[in-house]
Amino acid sequence: MNTSLPVAGSRFAPDATLSAPRLTLTTLQKVALPLGAVLFDLLFWHERMALNMLLYTLLVVGVVLAGLPRHAPQWRSRYFWLTLAGTLLSAVAVAWYGSGAARLACVASLAVWLGYVNQPHLKLVVYALGTALGSGAQAVPGLLRLLRLPGNLGGRANRAWFYGRLLGVPLLALGVFHVLFLIANPRYEAAASQVLDIVGKWLDLLFSQFSVPHLLFFLLGLCLTGAALVLVPVHYFADSESRFGEFIQRQRDRVASFAVRRPDFREQRFRALDLRKEYLIALSLLVLVNVLLLAVNAIDINWLWFGFEPAPGFDLTQFVHEGTYVLILSILVAMGIVLWFFRCNLNFYQAGLPLLRTLATVWVLQNAVLAVSVGLRNYYYILHTGLAYKRIGVYGFLLLTFFGLATVLLKIWQRRSAYSLVRLNALAAYALLLGFAVGNWEIWIARYNLRPELQTLDYGFLLDMPDRVLPILAAHQDVLPQRQLVHEIYDGTWTKLEPTEAAKRLRQRLQDFRAAQQARNWPSYNYADWQAYQELAQ
Repeated sequence: MNTSLPVAGSRFAPDATLSAPRLTLTTLQKVALPLGAVLFDLLFWHERMALNMLLYTLLVVGVVLAGLPRHAPQWRSRYFWLTLAGTLLSAVAVAWYGSGAARLACVASLAVWLGYVNQPHLKLVVYALGTALGSGAQAVPGLLRLLRLPGNLGGRANRAWFYGRLLGVPLLALGVFHVLFLIANPRYEAAASQVLDIVGKWLDLLFSQFSVPHLLFFLLGLCLTGAALVLVPVHYFADSESRFGEFIQRQRDRVASFAVRRPDFREQRFRALDLRKEYLIALSLLVLVNVLLLAVNAIDINWLWFGFEPAPGFDLTQFVHEGTYVLILSILVAMGIVLWFFRCNLNFYQAGLPLLRTLATVWVLQNAVLAVSVGLRNYYYILHTGLAYKRIGVYGFLLLTFFGLATVLLKIWQRRSAYSLVRLNALAAYALLLGFAVGNWEIWIARYNLRPELQTLDYGFLLDMPDRVLPILAAHQDVLPQRQLVHEIYDGTWTKLEPTEAAKRLRQRLQDFRAAQQARNWPSYNYADWQAYQELAQ
């Protein structure tokens, strides 16, 4: 019996342009989707991200967790639990501080967590984020297709017209009698006028609240809620990650045999001594750069590590900015070179591997010493000019650098793959983002910069900080005449700020903050601003 499939082009052939399957929503999603859109509109319309972000995050997390089966693989994923904890922690930080770092961490954590919900076997943070975005890009059009009009709309319209004509005569009679009663009964006329006034006021209120931007904002909330609650499986990133391994395996490509993993029957151009030549190149390069880096580190240790004191007129800004950027770039290039030489079969070259590993380890450790010198440059800059966001960010980057150098050592000695390094360092970057989110950095910056040892104070920078810093500035107004007040402009130049002008700007900030806090609605509240308002009210 002939069981061949229909030929393409015949009338029995399946349509090649079949539409994608429609989304099917659970009962929980059907209820939570409009509820989440309405809650998004109520919480975020003309409001800032604060307590509202915590409430909305709890709604999304609660609905997603309630929709997971008891034996779902998500419950056994460590990355699922890690990012869930990070999402809740950053959401609480938004409601507590309302800082920009907390908001970024909350949005990113929620998106990454939804990616792990979608594909629980994922490990890479970046791939989880891509999975969440891909799911949202497919979920929103799928939800829009659910809103299509019914196919028998014409028949329903004819039926409505039929019943409308049946009700037309009673309605016409009702209108005639209503007019007659208005003429004949003054009390009925007064009652009808009151009812019409109430209906008119209600309609005026309804249409006064309607606006096109508000409608678009509601639709945005509906799309975001749908992307968060309706997860469409995205397998691209999971399939891509499944090809990666934690450790490097010896490559036997370009061998004309089906016994190897990836045979290649093309003309052989690989020569037997090519691996030794690569080893000699790596060996000579590591020896030369180790000698050069040893000289640089010796200079930095002698200059920066013990008793450094900038001379009068010494440009600390150039000393830190240019030197730090160059040294950080040097560290990144160093890590790239190690990753390149230890990418494949050089890890299995037993004739020279111990020496190569030793030289690479020495180079990594020397780069760690170089990173310490970068930290000292930043420390001296902070000591003489005060704290700032970028200066704290330098230390955050240095923490990632030390962690990255440690993972490079793992790669050298344990034959770790580049995938393993990316996975570990992405987790470290995520942990650092959460650390920035839960820190009350503005308060710490203000307290440090207002210490008596700092004679030149960038007071304009403090005045531009969030409102929660204002109680500290108000409590230290007496230091204004005692300091040299300046304000750093965006291009890096400094302008002098008179104490009277600084006091005037501070009073204006305090007045604006009190007015703004009183006018805020509860979704825009965060604990830090509420506490600052209470301190200023005393």
